[in-house]
Amino acid sequence: MEETDVCHPTNTVLSLQQAIPNSCPAKSLPPSQRLQIGLQALAGSQTITNLAEEFQVSRKFVYCQSDIASQALSEAFTPQQADDQVLFYLPVTKQWLHQFILALALICHSPLRGIVELLGDVFDYPMALGTVFNVLRAAVPRAQAHNQAQDLRPIRVGGHDEIFQAGQPVLVGVDLQSTYCYLLSREQHCDGDTWGVRLLELQERGLAPDHFVADAGYALRAGQQLAFPGVPCDSDHFHLSQEWTKIAVILDNRAYTALSKCAALERKIARAKRRGQRISSQLKLLHAKKNQAQAITLADDFALLGRWLRVDVLGLAGPCHADRLALYDFVVAEVQARIPQAANLLEPFVKYLQGQRDDLLAFSARLDGHFQALAAKFAVPVEVVRELFAVQTLPLHRSRRWRRDALLRRRLGARYFPLSQALEQVRRQTFRASSLVENLNSRLRSYFFLRRQIGNEYLTLLQFYFNHHRYLRSEHPERRGKSPVELLTGQSHPHWLELLGYKRFSRN
Repeated sequence: MEETDVCHPTNTVLSLQQAIPNSCPAKSLPPSQRLQIGLQALAGSQTITNLAEEFQVSRKFVYCQSDIASQALSEAFTPQQADDQVLFYLPVTKQWLHQFILALALICHSPLRGIVELLGDVFDYPMALGTVFNVLRAAVPRAQAHNQAQDLRPIRVGGHDEIFQAGQPVLVGVDLQSTYCYLLSREQHCDGDTWGVRLLELQERGLAPDHFVADAGYALRAGQQLAFPGVPCDSDHFHLSQEWTKIAVILDNRAYTALSKCAALERKIARAKRRGQRISSQLKLLHAKKNQAQAITLADDFALLGRWLRVDVLGLAGPCHADRLALYDFVVAEVQARIPQAANLLEPFVKYLQGQRDDLLAFSARLDGHFQALAAKFAVPVEVVRELFAVQTLPLHRSRRWRRDALLRRRLGARYFPLSQALEQVRRQTFRASSLVENLNSRLRSYFFLRRQIGNEYLTLLQFYFNHHRYLRSEHPERRGKSPVELLTGQSHPHWLELLGYKRFSRN
């Protein structure tokens, strides 16, 4: 053992490997020699052992080159399939045609006349427009049965909105956690009584959320108070952000217009000076520069106040509820002080901000309650819980996040991981906007544009499809490959076509 250690020291081997990182002969072999190894192995002119010794490689490497050469030869002599070759046979039955019609209407957004034309042109199968309509209508009872049978008790946060088609309102309700659509109904009127009746019907099916999120629509909120008195309804941050951005763009355009006017007057005065003409636009230029400075200052101030409101006041991570209220009042007061510069834009907007303060910041009061409960459970100060929550909301690529995170890990020790998990759950259950309702409305638009009149039977079918169709992709990994019903209940279900009574085609 001692002689072996002296003759073959480990340190010497390691140093040689570090000095010659590509010392393995197999790595340095060019493609031509690799091809030669593979061909000779296939030809059998030499044994695998002899080839390995000749090229100073392992037997496994020789076998690998042989497999690569064999596969290349197989692909080279395999005849290519012609475009007209039959791939598989499809037994077209009436049941298959019916589910094909449903798939065209719901997956491909095809109009009914488009389905008739496709069946005639591609399948050489003439079908009347009324038959296509009857196929869709025949699927409504089963779809409605599934919609009505769904238990709505798991829904904790609901989002409401309305969308209009040809002057007719369509009421929409979505579970903000699972994206399940529990309300999709066309109505004659959009008032508080109509909303109240529909919500009472949903209440009978178990709908009892902790709170709602919606815009500032009067009818929507009045109907909710009729059906769910005492259940809070937070104001949607999405609409506030959209309105703020809209006003900011208008103010920016005014500033650019003022800049253009000043530049035009300056060019006019410079041209008059060159020609030796009388200059009569100096007073106009002074007035234009004054308007330009005011317009630029107003646009910059409004944009800065918007960033303060979005990041410091309405951000998910931020100060306590009382501080947010004070900061919100400060921002509103600053906007109100600039009303004389753009009264038609800022005066109604300030009234909206003043009326929506408590509903916009209701989420921060709930966050304070969660933080206090977690602080008592893990025996840590509330400030530490709030700091850890703020760190978790920072982007992963920010180095600042990991510096702050390291300090919290050392301070919390074994409590760090369970507290982080609890705060992640709080973050997932905190909703500040009804963006999912707006997303559903945008998906509905792609169906509504195909027809002017929308009936509740068609909406029933759409609601069933939206809830039972599995997501192919999503920004949230837990939603990929699952339907809203599966996300709501935690249980899988058959394909939506099978739920409607059809047997799906399988090539196997």
